[in-house]
Amino acid sequence: MSNTPPLSLHIPEPPARPGQAPDFSHVHVPPAGGVSRPDIGVDPATIREHVYGLIRVLGDDHRAVGPWNPQLGPETLIRALTALVTVRVYDDRMYRVQRQGKTSFYMKSLGEEAVAVGAALALNPDDMCFPTYRQQGLLITRGYPLVDMMNQIYSNSKDPLLGRQLPIMYSSKAFGFFSVSGNLATQYPQAVGWAMASAYKRDTRIAAAWIGDGSTAEGDFHAACTFATVYRAPVILNIVNNQWAISSFTGIAGGSHTTFAARALAYGLPGLRVDGNDILAVYAATQWAAERARANLGPTLIEMFTYRAEGHSTSDDPARYRPADESAAWPLGDPVARLKQHLIVEGHWDEERHAALLAQVTETVRAAGREAEANGTLGTGPGPDPRTMFEGIFRDMAPHVAEQRAEAGLA
Repeated sequence: MSNTPPLSLHIPEPPARPGQAPDFSHVHVPPAGGVSRPDIGVDPATIREHVYGLIRVLGDDHRAVGPWNPQLGPETLIRALTALVTVRVYDDRMYRVQRQGKTSFYMKSLGEEAVAVGAALALNPDDMCFPTYRQQGLLITRGYPLVDMMNQIYSNSKDPLLGRQLPIMYSSKAFGFFSVSGNLATQYPQAVGWAMASAYKRDTRIAAAWIGDGSTAEGDFHAACTFATVYRAPVILNIVNNQWAISSFTGIAGGSHTTFAARALAYGLPGLRVDGNDILAVYAATQWAAERARANLGPTLIEMFTYRAEGHSTSDDPARYRPADESAAWPLGDPVARLKQHLIVEGHWDEERHAALLAQVTETVRAAGREAEANGTLGTGPGPDPRTMFEGIFRDMAPHVAEQRAEAGLA
């Protein structure tokens, strides 16, 4: 035994830390249009290479190329750009109001807006979404009122969730947006279960879920993949690989050894790896997976390869664990700028129209902000009516709840 070398434990380290130069040399960005688009009925085993490649539609010249090009018309593209800009402006305003003490915290989706907006455009309005806290673009694209989103963040007198959720954990059954949960990965089995029920009832609606790269290390991820495969659930399972799970880089969840899309192979699922900053690629991959689900061909696992340009939340300082200028070095660029340039190259847009759009969206968000703040903020109130805390719990109020209500003087 004296000649046996001692064991050593491998501790994953990110490519760069604060004070060092950003390093994305490990990121391979293939040319746009190089990944084949299989038939939706394909045997997952025959498209193994799709989990290692990268589906891209927008090339470096901002043209849409390749078999995944969804051939969207200018009206749809402008609608997509409007939604992207709205998410960004909305995020910026709510970030600033948090800094002003009007709400407790906020979470931006800067740099990864296309993941939610592209999916929302590709899904049907009544498909059920099981999001994380960074898919506000689903609600915005589907037309959910900005005022109601802000009321929820402020937990004010008009909060549609009556102060029962943390800020940004929206919920809307009418808009197909399942309640955001702070518990990681729970939405995956929930989405699979909902999809199984939809199929069991002979409905036509499918489900889609999103989790972060770090959440793939949770048991819920693996349980959901098993059930989705076994019961051929009509669900789209999205992994948003934005490079950072709070302050832990992707390697802590296994991202240094293979792609997250490759996890599909172990379950017999078709897996796709997509340029998450290319909204046309996001749309096309979501559309393909949705068509497969609606044809009773089962689930699809999609890795959205993107980058979280801001901190995890307003409670996080990313400069403490990554280079301060890392976001500017991200090789897949900015999703808003890329779609904007595509529209300009195609002759459907120009800088003047973009400036007008930005001004219009900014005023819309400001107006919604003024209206929401008139209903109260977290710090100043008024909040929801205290009576509502006893409502909506039981169909018929239980005696002990009625007793507590009376003791509180709210009967």
